[in-house]
Amino acid sequence: MDYKELNLIGSVSPHIRTKIGTGHIMGEVLMAMIPAMAFAVYNFGWRALSVTLVSAVGCCFFEWMYRLFFKKKNTLSDLSAAVTGVLIAFVCPVTVPYWILLIGDFFAIIVVKQLFGGIGKNFLNPALAARAFMTSWAGEMSTWVGPRTDVPLTGTIDAVTYPTPMALLHEGNLDGLMQMYDLPDMLVGFIGGCVGEVSALMLIFGGVYLIGRKIITWFIPVSYIGTVAVLTFLFPRGHDPLTWMLYQLLGGGLMLGAFFMATDYVTSPVSHKGQVIFGIGCGLLTVFIRYFGSYSEGVCYAILVMNLTVWMIDKSISPSRFGVVKAPREKKPKEPKPEKKEKEEVAAK
Repeated sequence: MDYKELNLIGSVSPHIRTKIGTGHIMGEVLMAMIPAMAFAVYNFGWRALSVTLVSAVGCCFFEWMYRLFFKKKNTLSDLSAAVTGVLIAFVCPVTVPYWILLIGDFFAIIVVKQLFGGIGKNFLNPALAARAFMTSWAGEMSTWVGPRTDVPLTGTIDAVTYPTPMALLHEGNLDGLMQMYDLPDMLVGFIGGCVGEVSALMLIFGGVYLIGRKIITWFIPVSYIGTVAVLTFLFPRGHDPLTWMLYQLLGGGLMLGAFFMATDYVTSPVSHKGQVIFGIGCGLLTVFIRYFGSYSEGVCYAILVMNLTVWMIDKSISPSRFGVVKAPREKKPKEPKPEKKEKEEVAAK
């Protein structure tokens, strides 16, 4: 056979080919966020959808503009910019002005992602970094509306600062929170808060979907949520430990952060042991910030801080290389004891 006639393809090992690419993975993530998005529209009206669409389109536009300006390959088809835009909207109040959203989109895509080389090279989660940056507009980013409030799409929004569950928990006012919302309300999402964070149930559905589709693993979400559960149960603030723990788990952005933010491929460890350590670290920092910080919610900053430690975790816990088998250690011959060695020498003489 003449090998020159064969149509051979040379590629770097390991020689594994799959149809599952970044676009497919990000598409699955978008699918997993549909239940939370649908409930947000039900809870806050159509403005929740418009805020999400504006943010997603803004992120896609900034990525397209940057790649075009610097004459780089267009990467919109991988859908990572769209996912970032949806997540930015999910961590904002529904009353957030559109111009603040676009500033957050610019910061996430241009500063955090593209200036570091694009997808796969950013060391912080772009959506959370944008959320932290957007707190520069503290008034607009802390104006909440109550559940089942139909917020108008445009125009003046007559919104007041509505107390969120995390604000009341931060004050230690669990009794006041229980009078406003019971646990079923907290689980389903009939509470005030950010667009995509209010419904823990819908976020859990989305997270289970991602785990079932093998888009993410359970190591980070379980270790993250489990750490928060253990700490808040062991150290409640003046109330029944179980009730305090459940309100802490169902309030704020814990479920969104555990399933959709902390599991980001680029900014989370590679090995399973590293992912468990990462999740525990996120849980410790979240509880620490909620208990002792001036900010009532700790998920955003906890994940960002742990993002900065991923390089160290990966360096300390290196995954086994593909196809490499450790060679058995050679046993060194035991040296005879000095006394026995002297007797052998005398006998030899």
